[in-house]
Amino acid sequence: MNKVTKDTIINDVVMMNPDNAKFLFEIGMHCLGCPSAAGETLEEACMVHGANVDELIEKINSFMEKEGK
Repeated sequence: MNKVTKDTIINDVVMMNPDNAKFLFEIGMHCLGCPSAAGETLEEACMVHGANVDELIEKINSFMEKEGK
C-alpha cells in the first residue's frame, strides 16, 4: 500500500484513491483540477488552507489502509 507524506503531490493523493478527495474538500481544497494541484505538496496546500498536515495525512493513510488501497 502507498502512504501519503507531507511531500506527496495533491494529484498523486487523488490518483492513489479517488475517494481521498473528500478529505481535501473537508479542509477547503476544492480546486483539485487546478494547476497548483499538479505541483503542490500536501504540506504546501495545508499551509495555504490553514489545515494541519499531520492530521490530514493520518486521516488519508488510515482510510487507505482500511480500504486496502
